[in-house]
Amino acid sequence: MRAEPSVLHLDMDAFYASVEQASKPSLRGRPVVVGGTGLRGVVATASYEARRFGVRSAMPVAQARRLCPNAAYLHPRFSLYRQVSATVMGLLQELSPLVEPLSLDEAFVDLAAGPHAAAGRAPGALVCRRVGRDIRAAIHEATGLGASVGLAGSKMLAKIASERAKPDGLLLLEPGTERAFLAPLPVRVLPGVGPATEAALRRAGIATAGDAVGAGHAELVRLLGQAHGTALHDLSRGLDDRPVVPERDAKSVSVEDTFAEDLTDRSRVRWEVDRLAGRCVGRLRAAGRSGRTVVLKVRSHDFTTVTRSETLRGPTDDPVVVKEAAARLLAGVDTTAGVRLLGVGVSGLADFTQEDLFAQSGWGAGTAATDVAGGGPDGEPADAPDRRPPEPGPSRSWLPGIDVTHAEFGPGWVQGSGVGRVTVRFETPSSAPGRVRTFAADDPHLAPADPPPLPGTRPGSPASATGE
Repeated sequence: MRAEPSVLHLDMDAFYASVEQASKPSLRGRPVVVGGTGLRGVVATASYEARRFGVRSAMPVAQARRLCPNAAYLHPRFSLYRQVSATVMGLLQELSPLVEPLSLDEAFVDLAAGPHAAAGRAPGALVCRRVGRDIRAAIHEATGLGASVGLAGSKMLAKIASERAKPDGLLLLEPGTERAFLAPLPVRVLPGVGPATEAALRRAGIATAGDAVGAGHAELVRLLGQAHGTALHDLSRGLDDRPVVPERDAKSVSVEDTFAEDLTDRSRVRWEVDRLAGRCVGRLRAAGRSGRTVVLKVRSHDFTTVTRSETLRGPTDDPVVVKEAAARLLAGVDTTAGVRLLGVGVSGLADFTQEDLFAQSGWGAGTAATDVAGGGPDGEPADAPDRRPPEPGPSRSWLPGIDVTHAEFGPGWVQGSGVGRVTVRFETPSSAPGRVRTFAADDPHLAPADPPPLPGTRPGSPASATGE
């Protein structure tokens, strides 16, 4: 552990919901929930106004609606979140070259490697506190959003401090106070302590970090094993020497969808797997990567989850190869009882592709030649029957929260839709709360639009490598 609080952890407050409130003037000060808006949707982020009603991340949206029926339930807009994240990460880069993003809204910064360090010495507590105040002010000026900052001598302590500083606060742990700060906290705050470990420790009378220190190394090893027990003994005393690593390499790329109704038609399941495989490869290519192992995830109506994987002969970013591999994996899974969720992923990532496409896929030369020479959009031979079922729903889906524009009224966002109608509120981040109008869902003057940037953010900024 460092002798000075030069590790900074920044966490944007209720990030997705706060961006929505900043982008939509009529929602400021109101409860907002961002996530899946269907019957089986899950809460991604809830504003602090919604949290007062008990709404939390990872909660089913149906439960959230019962707790807070008057909240605005919005579909996420990741393109806008990435723009705001790029602005925030750019400000952090000005503090130090060592910035370790954990997600779109969270990062570690090593202040000892930045311009605030003098003559080879890390900045002291006063300087670190000033840096923490300044970065919060800069982020608020640039985006209008609040951020919480923790400063400590290790990554673990800085992260715990930022959590304790929420919302929109700053907490610095002075050198020498770390163990006293940790001692009364639940043992669950320590990295690596999940529900099973917490239960095992509680059975032994260990409920806090201070209890873990008092139990001693030998007792923790007896309860948890050598590696886990030793690590917990160190962490409970505040010992964490992990460095701030500026680039975190993704281990896999995946996409998944939960369906409003269980899928029982086999051809529809196959079509959804093809679609997910295409989306997965799109993300893979956007990151400039390829992968060697294709993974299929199938969750049944009773929440039973089956995962299957196939390792190819070499890495690929070809959608045909990934779709064929996913289809082979699906062939070995029984879906007759109904499918609640499907997912396709690619792991074993690399930054190159295997040229021998047919060797990877295991196709015969004749079949491959037919597919390449006259294939359809999904790798089918040109004369093959179209096995894809028609895409469900209307051609335009007016999801709540998405951006639209109207030929007469200008930019706005969807408040709700149904029964052939769509309700739009016309406002922008810099306007006053706007007026609401209702249109026919097929109104030719109404069209989807790109999100307007928040004042101070950089439109079109690239996504953080760790934000997907």
